Amino acid sequence: MIKTVIFDLDGVIIDSEPVHFELEKQMLDELRVTMSSEEHNTYVGMSSENMWETIVKKHNLVYQPSELVQKKYSLYINHLTNEQNLYPIKGVAELIKKLHKNNFKLIVASSSPLEVIDAVLKKFDLSNYFMATISGTQLIHSKPHPEIFLNAAKLAHSELRECVVIEDAANGVTAAKAAGMKCIGFANPNSGNQNLNKADVIIKSFEEINVEFVRKL
Repeated sequence: MIKTVIFDLDGVIIDSEPVHFELEKQMLDELRVTMSSEEHNTYVGMSSENMWETIVKKHNLVYQPSELVQKKYSLYINHLTNEQNLYPIKGVAELIKKLHKNNFKLIVASSSPLEVIDAVLKKFDLSNYFMATISGTQLIHSKPHPEIFLNAAKLAHSELRECVVIEDAANGVTAAKAAGMKCIGFANPNSGNQNLNKADVIIKSFEEINVEFVRKL
């Protein structure tokens, strides 16, 4: 029986992938890097550090990955701070609140920095529903490695079989299954062409699932 629900942030709680794509495209244009949408989609769910390290190597850039990570971070925090029309993905806030009311342990496990995770949850008034947040930037390995989800299970004091992960990206789904957990794949059209076939179930809307559905996965 499922007792712990682990949420990804980008593309699951906030529909941020279009913003990330736009900010990254802006940076890539300034760096004079031509990148196909197919390549760009492969970085969805990956930590910013790993993404820029890969791009710097692949495209022979003279910049340090850490410089590019910091620039992207500044651009995104500025967007979160100044954009008024930001809302949770439809149905996800209601699901979070119902799961919390029914005594599920809730954790956010995201490749984004902790400051971004905290800013998003605070903006949406969801902070109090989560017992913990984990950032991939704190860890050695990035998704699709399962480290982030294994750490989440430890924080929740839950067995791996008692955990389900909600993910919108192929890298995240692969990480969840490698951790030995159940996985709900959220087919977010704004997250690019993601292969979610390894997930135990794939949904197109959070209105398709409820507390009992999650509990019995």
